[in-house]
Amino acid sequence: MTEEERAVATEFGQAVNMTAKELERWLATDESKTVGQKSDGGESTGHESGRKIVGLLSAKKSSLTEQDYAHMRKVIGYIHRHLAQRPSGDVRETRWRYSLMNWGHDPLK
Repeated sequence: MTEEERAVATEFGQAVNMTAKELERWLATDESKTVGQKSDGGESTGHESGRKIVGLLSAKKSSLTEQDYAHMRKVIGYIHRHLAQRPSGDVRETRWRYSLMNWGHDPLK
């Protein structure tokens, strides 16, 4: 693992605050499937990303590929951008929170 990969893995671990099991349970809910951009009415980008994140959280670091690190960087960027757009008030049952959770981050944790 290179220094850059180590840094990406560390930042990914800080940004993604849900466990693989928590994320899997979340992705099975109706709420998780109602948010995000969908092409052709299929699975949303965030929901698909969530499935990839479950795999990344479960993978051995030594088996991670260049594509895995690229996805980790994408996840980090999404979470940081989305957190900066936090709406006012109670976010417990908002599309904003649901979208973040699809990407492995629960802002209420």
